[in-house]
Parts: sequence; C-alpha cells; structure tokens
Amino acid sequence: MLGKILTISKTGAVVSIDKDSNEIKDLINLHVVFEDNTRKIIGEINSIEENTLSVSFLGELTDNDFIGGLINKPSLDAKVRIITPDELKILTGPETRNIRLGVSPLYKDTPLNVSIDDLFSNHTAIFGNTGSGKTYGICRIIQNVFSSSNIIPYRSNMFIFDSYGEYINAFSKLSERNQYYSFKVITTNMSKPYEKLNIPVCLLELDDLLNLLDANKFSQIAMVETALLYVKMFARDDDEAHDYKNHILAKAITNIMYTNQTSSKIRDQIFEILSETNTPELSLETEVPGVGFTRMFRNCFDIDSEGRFAERKIISDYIKEFVDENRKWNFDAEGVYYSLHDLEVALNFTLYSERYLLNEAMYDAAMSLKVKLHDLASRGNGTFFSADGYITVDEYIKNIQMNGNKRSQIVNFNLEDVDDRFARSIVKLFGRMFMKYTKGLQNRASFPIHMILEEAHRYVMEGDDKALLGYNIFERIAKEGRKYGLLLDLITQRPTDLNENVISQCANFLIFKINHPADLEYIAKSVPNMSEDVVEKQKTLQSGTCVAFGRIFKIPMIVKMEKADPPPTSANCEIYNNWMVKLNQ
Repeated sequence: MLGKILTISKTGAVVSIDKDSNEIKDLINLHVVFEDNTRKIIGEINSIEENTLSVSFLGELTDNDFIGGLINKPSLDAKVRIITPDELKILTGPETRNIRLGVSPLYKDTPLNVSIDDLFSNHTAIFGNTGSGKTYGICRIIQNVFSSSNIIPYRSNMFIFDSYGEYINAFSKLSERNQYYSFKVITTNMSKPYEKLNIPVCLLELDDLLNLLDANKFSQIAMVETALLYVKMFARDDDEAHDYKNHILAKAITNIMYTNQTSSKIRDQIFEILSETNTPELSLETEVPGVGFTRMFRNCFDIDSEGRFAERKIISDYIKEFVDENRKWNFDAEGVYYSLHDLEVALNFTLYSERYLLNEAMYDAAMSLKVKLHDLASRGNGTFFSADGYITVDEYIKNIQMNGNKRSQIVNFNLEDVDDRFARSIVKLFGRMFMKYTKGLQNRASFPIHMILEEAHRYVMEGDDKALLGYNIFERIAKEGRKYGLLLDLITQRPTDLNENVISQCANFLIFKINHPADLEYIAKSVPNMSEDVVEKQKTLQSGTCVAFGRIFKIPMIVKMEKADPPPTSANCEIYNNWMVKLNQ
C-alpha cells in the first residue's frame, strides 16, 4: 500500500510513500488506484520526489469498464495502491476476439491484448526513428493475426506497400503456419523472382493519368479527359471510330490550310500532323486522285514558283469528303482494351482536334503532356502498364490476390526499384482503385482492405492534388474509407512530411522513440488527444517499445513488442563482419 494523499489539484495529487512499503522501486509510469467506499479513480505516477509521488488523474474505473476524465476528485482519506492485474485487464483489452499487441515492461511482461475490431477497423499511425523497432513491431502484430487456430483470418486483405522489400522475409513462410494462408509479392524490380507489377491501362481514370503525367495545369485536365474519350472510341475499331479519326484529321488540315501563314509553314505543320496521326485515307503516302492521274498526298504540297500549292484545289476537294459536322458521334465505349501507345495516339488526335498545338497559350501545357506520355509509354515504367485484354476493377483486385490456386491474405508491393514520384503515383492509383471497389460493394464494408504504407511520407503528402483535382485521395480515404472498410496504416520516421488532415483521422497510434524536436512538435499538434505526458514517455523508450493509445487502449500504455519471427530485413548493416579480414600470419 502507498501512503496518504497529501494534496489534490485539478489534474492530480501528491501522495506520500509508505516507508515500510516494498513497492518503492520502479514506480514511474505505474498506474495507481484511489479507492474509497463508492468508487475507484485511476492515476499514473509521473515523478518521485524524496518521499512523495506526483500522480496525474486519468479517469474512473468501474467493475468492467474505464471512463476517461473526472468531474469529482478522490477524497483526502481515499486509499492509494498499485493497480491489480485484474484491473489492468480492464484497461488493456478484451479476453476474446483479440490479438497480442505486446507485453507491458512495467508489469512484469504482462500480455497486452487488444480488440481486433478496435485495431483493424480504424486508421492507425506508427511513428518512430530509424532503428526504433517499428518495422519489427508491425511485422509481429501481423504475424500474431495469423497465429494457428481453428478460426483463421482467411478473408483478410492486407496490401503492404513496401519501399525496400523489408517485409518479404517476415511473411514468406506464412503458408507453413496454415495451409490456407498465402503471401504474395508483386515487384517493380525486374531482377527479383516475383510477379511483376502490371496495371491494365483500361483501369486508369482521369485522376490516375494526371498523377502519372505529373499534370500541373487546369488546361491539361481537359486534354487528358478528351484523350480518354477518344481512346475508348478508337479501341472499338469500328467504322464510326475510323470515320471520326478522318473527321478530326480533315478538320485539322483544313484549319491550317486557311491560316495566314506561308505555304512552307502550312506544309510543315500538316506534315507534322500526318507523321504522328494518320489513317489509310489521310497519310503522307495516301494516293490522292486527280484529273487523269493520282499522286501521293505529300506531293500535293509541292510549292510552285509563286509560293503556292500547285494542287490546292485537289487537296481541298479530297479532305472535305471526310468532314461531317452534322453527324452525331457515339463515344460510348465500355469494356474495351487499349494500351499506353493507343492512349498516346488518342492524345495526339486530341491535341490536333482542339488545335492545342496551334494555340500559343496552350502549346506548352500540351507539349508537356505529349512528352511525358511518350516517355511513360516508351521507357522502363511503361512495362508496368499492360494486359492481355479488358478487365474490371473487381476482377483485377481478385487477380492480384491469387497466388497460383490460393488466395493471398497478404500482398506485398515491393516498390524499391522506382523513384519516389512514380511510386507515389502507383500508391495513389491503388488507393483510388480500392476506394472505388469498396464504395461499390452491395454490402457495405463486407470486404475490408488494409493499405499498409511503409515509409508513408513518400506517398501521403500535402501535394498539389487538391489544387488541381479538388481532393487528395488519402484525405478522402482517411475521412470516408473507414465506413466502407478501406483502412490506412501509416508507418513513417518523418511524421512532419505527412498530410496533417490524414493524421487527424487516425484513431490508433503507436509512437516509438522519436528524437527530432520538429517531429515531436508536429505530432503534439496533429495527433488528437496527444498529451505532453505521452510525448515525454516516448523520449526514453528502448528499441522495440512504444507508447500505444487510441481505440485500442483506454489509456496510453507502454508496450514492448515481441520479436518478429521470422524478422523483417530492416536491421543495420554489420560493419565489423563486412570490413574485417583475418590475416594468416
């Protein structure tokens, strides 16, 4: 038993230490109970000064629950003692439908269990310096989910976006725990023996393309939107699509023909159009009929001695046959397959049909899109966008979970071989895709998806999305995803780089050791109900230990994570073993 209450303030009390007590050692951060005849009040020991304890009030403990906050303080004659193991269970977690989060180093490694619903039905943030043990801890938590039992999480859907391939070793033998479990790796590293990332272009929506092409001007939205309309129509490959291509080209050529430019300038512009966008009827090699002869279209633009096109009338008569301003074109085209190259062609038709490349104010924005799309289609990252045919979002999500004939509960996207900008676009794309899928479910939240973002500061940034698109996908997921079953787990060593609105929507926090003052200040400002006491606690944490609070615990708890088995590959480089060589003497 502790001593008497000496003073009571609005937030805590000062308690004497009984000189005959055996509980004097290791009292800091322990929880105590102020008990009288009618109630129990929980407090936490903050400091020891000579023979007194400073205790802050946390809330009231009932027979089976804890109520945070206090209106009435304990009486001066209340008894004060250390919390019992049974009372601790009320604070730490349920007896059923739970998983092991870790153990309490304050209470002789007492197991700390948390409700599966409280942990996995809310957004979670995991912060900590490099080497603080956060990756090991997260791996162990997920491993605990898949511990052998008669009731298994067969229908779980965890998608890990892994910047450095650290999680592969921790889950590669998941199937050995249970034959129904499966772990799958999808990678951007072409040298690794895993399935390569492959996203069908037909799944890319306007927002995805704007992100991939790093669009930053409002005019580019209309360009890409029209290109998507055209590419779906052209992919039908029917007579109407063919006629519309000719209509676009004929109008573009006509518009250029009647501009106030020199003949050589007009010819150069028309040749540029037809070298990049053409049809059998309208190309530089097309045979154009004349009076008693035919000639190639390019030869119709020979310039005579007076600086004019000798065959101007033949050109005009030929191309006007393809212009049909009165026709109502049908752009409806769902369920069609197309490639990045097809999209590139459609963008070229767009830029010429809308005269973007002839509009000085729009030229730079149009050329920027044109160059970036060509670069994406023709270089290394373009290999990640291909498919054998059309596929829906629902089918694609199910396909990426299949590992042979088994369904994978954990899919690891290894993004170690691409730059930050492209990786960010990919994660945004999947975020948008998952959001669309979960919102479209007939039974709301019946297919919970967890996006586990390692190095989350690479992806969940403020960015320019809200300015250009009107929203940030991660903000939308943070605000709306929970009710549809789309949850974020943000793991980062740089919380200052995270989107503040996303952090504010997290309901659970695991704070490992953080040293940088800017990060501490940011966390204190951004995290709901983040007290100065919690900030101080994490400063003295050992590696693998965190302060956990939120829905999972009724009060902040210090948790020691058990070692992941097998561990992730996130340990420091062994300098001694790699440096030193024993000489034979």
